[in-house]
Amino acid sequence: MNSIRVRAKEHFPTVLLTLLSIVQALALELLWSHLHEADYLFRLTWIAVISWIQIAATVIGIVLIWVIYSGNVIRFRWVPSTGDFVFPFVIGLTEFMLVETLGPDKLGLWLMFMALVFGLMNWAAHATMHRARQDSDNDAYFSTMQPAQLRDFYPGIAIVCGLTITGFYLLINGGSGMLAMFALLATNGALVWQFYQASHFWELSIQIKP
Repeated sequence: MNSIRVRAKEHFPTVLLTLLSIVQALALELLWSHLHEADYLFRLTWIAVISWIQIAATVIGIVLIWVIYSGNVIRFRWVPSTGDFVFPFVIGLTEFMLVETLGPDKLGLWLMFMALVFGLMNWAAHATMHRARQDSDNDAYFSTMQPAQLRDFYPGIAIVCGLTITGFYLLINGGSGMLAMFALLATNGALVWQFYQASHFWELSIQIKP
């Protein structure tokens, strides 16, 4: 076997997780700075309630990215592509934009960036699965799993479209009323659902016998 391919497969998980952890730490530090600067968060108002739900979704989204990507590199071995090295920087930029657009006055933009995060998460996860399936080191897992079909992408597509449309509507019309609250609760629900999916696939992985 090509020695470079072997080294790439051995060292890539460490390189990726190190880089991704740095990006995640920077995003959380930026979020912490926002909490200190946003005085309206600590007043008993409707705006504060909406904002805290928005912040909760942001935190869950950041953690979910770590869970999905770290879970994949722990479970599978594959020869990385250039995109695998670029992805942490792309996702880092979207996380920073999520934090920068926190607040009821930028909720439309925030929802659109969250849609981008969902799209990137799903794209990266499925791209990783596709490459891992082609590597014989992962046969124990993929011999029990059928390749993804178009219908498997429908939930992710629906979430991305819903967030984008709602974000665009709020961007044009503004508002921090019930529609904003519903959009944020739905976003948190979608993130929790993604956590469930990640947990489900992890459990399948660790129960498979070699």
